[in-house]
Amino acid sequence: METLDELTHELFSFFNGFSSWESSVIRSSDLTVAEAHAIEILGTYGQMNMRSLAQKSGVTTGTTTVTVDRLEKKAYATREPVKEDRRVFLITLTEKGRQAFEEHHQYHTKLTEQVMTALSEEESEQLVKLLKKINAEAF
Repeated sequence: METLDELTHELFSFFNGFSSWESSVIRSSDLTVAEAHAIEILGTYGQMNMRSLAQKSGVTTGTTTVTVDRLEKKAYATREPVKEDRRVFLITLTEKGRQAFEEHHQYHTKLTEQVMTALSEEESEQLVKLLKKINAEAF
């Protein structure tokens, strides 16, 4: 039980530190955390429909619709109907959205580099393997 408590504490501390860092980065823009996450996903994976964006975000399509509405209003993304099925929309980043992705992604890269300075190369490789396993099996 001691290991479980220790891991819970360390995960909680890491999550709080990461959340605090991300909030400070996002606060300097006109985006919310949900909007920045949607931009990060679209920038990484490219154009996608609402359902795919919702799945990758881990939220409902209703929540994603609200986020995409805001991104469109702020000119970060566009939503275009699919010709074959007008009920389906593809979301694409605008030039402003791609610039926001690049900037936000650079912050993530710098944070990762900062984390890696605390680890050896072998530990970094182990961490990647462990995170892949956790992400594949737990989420």
